[in-house]
Amino acid sequence: MLLPLFRAPAAALVLGALATAPFQCARDPDPEKAMEEPPEDALYQLAEQFRERGDKEARITTLRFLATRYPSSRLAERARQELAELGAPVPAAP
Repeated sequence: MLLPLFRAPAAALVLGALATAPFQCARDPDPEKAMEEPPEDALYQLAEQFRERGDKEARITTLRFLATRYPSSRLAERARQELAELGAPVPAAP
């Protein structure tokens, strides 16, 4: 007998949640507030750390991985240029 009394409030709650769902994520996230950096950025920073330490082989390996794994990223072209400057084999651009 109590079941019909709970149906109306439950239905109203579900409809209210569904009606407001599209407005909860209505705008694009602010890139300045990103909690994680893109993997290609992290790889390039790692390659820069290897450069600062003087570890040429690790830098080449990291730049090659970045250019191969993320060939259309904004840092892939820079990685290919740096590989060429280092005299290392350069992965083909897409």
